[in-house]
Amino acid sequence: MIHTAAPVSFRQWIGITAELSKIRISQLVGLSTALGYILAAGTIDAGVILPTLGTFLLSCGSAALNQYQERGYDAMMDRTRNRPMPSGRITAAQGLAIALGLSAAGAVILYAFTNSGALLLGLFNIAWYNGLYTPLKRKSALAVIPGSLIGAIPPAIGWVAAGGALFDPQILSLTFFFFVWQIPHYWLLLMNLGPDYRKAGYPSLTTILSLPVLGRFTFLWIIVTALANLLIPMTGMDSSLLLYAALIGAALWLLWNSRTLLFRTVDRASAILAFKGINIYMLVVILALSLDRLFDIPL
Repeated sequence: MIHTAAPVSFRQWIGITAELSKIRISQLVGLSTALGYILAAGTIDAGVILPTLGTFLLSCGSAALNQYQERGYDAMMDRTRNRPMPSGRITAAQGLAIALGLSAAGAVILYAFTNSGALLLGLFNIAWYNGLYTPLKRKSALAVIPGSLIGAIPPAIGWVAAGGALFDPQILSLTFFFFVWQIPHYWLLLMNLGPDYRKAGYPSLTTILSLPVLGRFTFLWIIVTALANLLIPMTGMDSSLLLYAALIGAALWLLWNSRTLLFRTVDRASAILAFKGINIYMLVVILALSLDRLFDIPL
């Protein structure tokens, strides 16, 4: 049941907007956009701010629009029933207005301060997320695979905004890594929240596979993620030995941290540990690639 909205203060509006924006995910989107810009430009300057901000706002708007689209289903799940629209803190119309406003602000920034390529990529990402992936989740337990393209686009936006060619092998290897990373990231979340998804009627692999079996499939995708990471510096980035060492070290740590997914007694606690690890791993990769490009270490 979705309740009726009550009066909201300005301070509450800020908090509600942050909730609608899925702020942590949108921050990662902004970071990956900045990474693409840094790799293309070879430096960090004021030029990185507006592409990052524009893409961040587009991500916020897209996330808010997703909550508008799924508000009825969110009301059925323990994890999401307290979101702004299902809980009645705001109306659906208000949520839609916030979503459209954030999306428009991001699009205007990309249009005015970057280039048409970056803008088109940003708009394509919204169309893919809200127009394809969101309804597909109601039909297929494997929707995450085409949906993972959403996470691959933001680095390309930063790359193109800095003047890089869209089909350069360097950015293709980076976007492939982000694409692959999304799949085990989602399945680890699913291992913990599968019953909640089923409660709202979403198709879920947890209804087909036991947790130990899904854990092993997820671990295989984690291996693919680690290998995809190691491909990035092999595409003409003139990377240092220190970068290779950092990426290999991060990949080995990721595999070690996720090893409990292979145990016969795998449970939700194992999934939570691996979920935190794969997020930390992504941040380490972003930091390592950025620092290597900025300092141009000659080793």
